[in-house]
Amino acid sequence: MKDRTPLLIVGHGTRSAAGVGQFAALVARIRRREAVADVEGGFIELSRPPLTDAVGALAGRGHRRLVALPLVLAAAGHGKGDIPAALAREKRRHPGLRYAYGRPLGPHPLLQEVLAERIDAALDGADRAGTWVALIGRGSTDPDANAEVTKVARLLWEGRGYAGVEPGFVSLAEPSVPAVLERLRRLGARRIVVAPYFLFAGVLPDRIVAQSREFAADHPGLDVRVAEVIGDCDALADLVLERHAEALRGDIRMNCDTCAYRVALPGFADKVGRPQTPHHHPDDPAHGHDHQHHHADHHHEPALRPGQVAVVGGGPGPDDLITVRGRALLDAADVVVADRLAPAGLLRGLRPGVVVVDAAKVPRGPSMAQETINDTLVAHARAGKRVVRLKGGDPYVFGRGHEEVLACAAAGVETVLVPGVSSAVAAPALAGVPVTHRGVAHEFTVVSGHLPPGHPDSLVDWAALAQARGTLVLLMAVDTVGRIAAELLAHGRAADTPVLVVRDAGHPDQWTARCRLDEVGALAERDEVRPPAVFVVGPVVALAADPAPAAAAPAPAAVPARG
Repeated sequence: MKDRTPLLIVGHGTRSAAGVGQFAALVARIRRREAVADVEGGFIELSRPPLTDAVGALAGRGHRRLVALPLVLAAAGHGKGDIPAALAREKRRHPGLRYAYGRPLGPHPLLQEVLAERIDAALDGADRAGTWVALIGRGSTDPDANAEVTKVARLLWEGRGYAGVEPGFVSLAEPSVPAVLERLRRLGARRIVVAPYFLFAGVLPDRIVAQSREFAADHPGLDVRVAEVIGDCDALADLVLERHAEALRGDIRMNCDTCAYRVALPGFADKVGRPQTPHHHPDDPAHGHDHQHHHADHHHEPALRPGQVAVVGGGPGPDDLITVRGRALLDAADVVVADRLAPAGLLRGLRPGVVVVDAAKVPRGPSMAQETINDTLVAHARAGKRVVRLKGGDPYVFGRGHEEVLACAAAGVETVLVPGVSSAVAAPALAGVPVTHRGVAHEFTVVSGHLPPGHPDSLVDWAALAQARGTLVLLMAVDTVGRIAAELLAHGRAADTPVLVVRDAGHPDQWTARCRLDEVGALAERDEVRPPAVFVVGPVVALAADPAPAAAAPAPAAVPARG
């Protein structure tokens, strides 16, 4: 006799009303079949009804034994981590509740046939032989799930007469939708059907349509069509009921041979044994994990993929002045190439096994240091590592960050840029001085003091800066501040212009001093000011709440202030 154990269908959730409607229609279709004793469906986040309501409805009708089926196409983070965690919470809410957990829906011949039907509908009579198909999956941080989409693409091609089927992804994995369309164009395609490998409508399927249309508009000689998602249909209901029967038999096979949650794969070793948290899809602005059933400490997974380089600003020095995004990328890194000004405490807090490359120790020589750093970033990225280039301050403020971005681009390596808090504004602020203030300074200029006035390579117009009325912030100027002050005085800056000196800003041993512009060179020599130090010139210096005379000479530090 057929086991009619009640079925709980668990969806991830979407902000798309159409997608929610299709999910509800499928649940209703299965309920009408009367193949199981009872059916409810719910979402773990984003959509109503929530999973807890669906479980509560079944429990309220006396059911204590269920089949819980994750309505997902591939086993990835949602099916392996998020949904089981949500079900575990429901078991605590309903003592005595037991469930058999079903396996993902795909790949399955029923789905291949539905995909072919959707493609044929888009072709509208055009022949398959002259048609290339771009099968677009969601994309995952689990390489096994991405590999499964590639398998589905091959299965879809087998025996159906298409010119070819190529896999692509709309989020978190490559090739992207534009990239796979460009690949097919170069293979000679004249007609392409983009087939979303998605169950229901949603933000990401909408994005597939938008990106396909944009590519088609840029290539008017190319016939690009987009097929519908799988959607509510009899074939999908058949498959759900098949998975229900499998779960009751204990046949819940899931591929673990190449599952990054269980075995170490190149570039993914950090996943093994770690608790799963919801996944952030960087190109889906509506995708958040804010449902009430997620714990508050669940954070979004950072948007850094194997083979990418993140150029991250570490801030002005203290470990806790890095951005939240920068810290998240550091936590995900396989390799960190650290600037000499990078906050040291951040490096001590890296995961075990992370490779740290000290960029301050690369070979010196004319232009060699930066070239070697660039080569290091590219080499590790090409080896499939998540690479973070950790720099002091902001990478784009005297940090040569854009040189590294350009070098990666030239080598075909994708980059992510994370701004940082610059010492140009942080050091004065931490010393109690704003760089702008109503009625005092409506502008501020940040200048590198690395090259002194008169140096043939200098691009600074010191005469113009001397005439300015706002705030002047000097970075990397410990050795040149005396000559800079003399140049400003020679071109008209008042001798009594107040100057602030800040060393080791934000650290417990922060040292500050104030003086006149005509005194700063002597002060720097007398008190043996050493980097990292920032000089602030202008009337805002007088706004400091607590006048600070020159303190005892600071302890030497090894590196200049920057960024």
